[in-house]
Amino acid sequence: MAVRLAQRLMKTQTPFLCRSYPMLVTKEKTEDVAHTKSSLQKRLTVPEIPQAQYGGRHAVTMLPGGGIGPELMSYVREIFAYCGAPIDFEVIDIDPSTEGNEDLEYAITSIKRNGVAIKGNIETKSQSLTEISRNVAIRNELDLFVNVVHCKSLPGIPAHHKDVDIVLIRQNTDGEYAMLEHESVKGVVESMKVVTVENAERVARYAFQYARENGRKKVTTIHKANIMKMSDGLFLEVAKKVHKDYPELEHNNMIIDNTCMQLVSNPHQFDVMNMTNLYGTIVSNVICGLIGGAGILSGRNYGDHYAIFEPGTRNTGTAIAGKNIANPLAMINASVDMLNHLGYKDHARVISEAAYETVVERGIRTPDIGGTNNSTDVIKSILDILSNKRVHWPHGNYFMQN
Repeated sequence: MAVRLAQRLMKTQTPFLCRSYPMLVTKEKTEDVAHTKSSLQKRLTVPEIPQAQYGGRHAVTMLPGGGIGPELMSYVREIFAYCGAPIDFEVIDIDPSTEGNEDLEYAITSIKRNGVAIKGNIETKSQSLTEISRNVAIRNELDLFVNVVHCKSLPGIPAHHKDVDIVLIRQNTDGEYAMLEHESVKGVVESMKVVTVENAERVARYAFQYARENGRKKVTTIHKANIMKMSDGLFLEVAKKVHKDYPELEHNNMIIDNTCMQLVSNPHQFDVMNMTNLYGTIVSNVICGLIGGAGILSGRNYGDHYAIFEPGTRNTGTAIAGKNIANPLAMINASVDMLNHLGYKDHARVISEAAYETVVERGIRTPDIGGTNNSTDVIKSILDILSNKRVHWPHGNYFMQN
């Protein structure tokens, strides 16, 4: 029934995927969501938690993606079932080899219906210029304007630096990922970088508000305004303007190439980092390499209406798919973030504690973080620890809803 309903809904909508900017051309999106904020609406808006359905359970869209995504998602479902997490997953597989967007359109419809999703990295294998990145398309269509990655060291994990604790606040919908490219004359290709005051202000305000609410002291804006004076210059100017509303916080700025060097030499100088899309990709991968690798950190994507949770570095891991050596920690941490977002703090806590005890205290680790165990060993240990945990449902008024 859900499939038939989705198909009927999609037939009544204008196709929303096209190779232009912004990628928000549904009638619904254009009239009700896109660009509805005025310049006076500066306060941070937090995505509303979707109402629970079916006796206090939430429906969540699951997009396994490619590479190691499907096996990691199977571990998440196994852990959730074992501890009784009140989540029903709507699993949607997107075929990376197809050139159509039917699977992608259905996935976006599902996320709009459920409000929340967990995803792996979705490959786009087609080399056709008309085919867009599915990951970028999802973020643009749902207006997921900010990506948050909390980069925190784990004790005992082999790493270049210890006790790192940095929060990356990354712009999702502007910057170099606008996918606006053209060949102006034969042999000359131009790629457009888009920076808007509205989106630069949203991500900057999110960074400063996050720092205020989480006891952080400093926000560093990352840029290349010495070369890209108009685009990165605007991004930096907006950040400085927003900082005036947060006088108790320190604000500085740093050029992206110097940032990478400073991260490698002294990452402890950073607290919260505010940056555009491409710089976020670079910095998140640098930090992951410093504290243990891509298999540890999770990422959160927020908009005014929807939220998506995924591994922090957005890597597919095709080379290790099916070998039972993929580190499940990043996807498990993403699922914990999702549970916290939905209000299931107790479930999130016990899963997080079980993962921490497995990797740090028991030393059961996959090869990427210096261990000799496989993925199954890690999951078995987590389930063993969960077997001794007690989880309470936050019933609240869920069962009193009409």
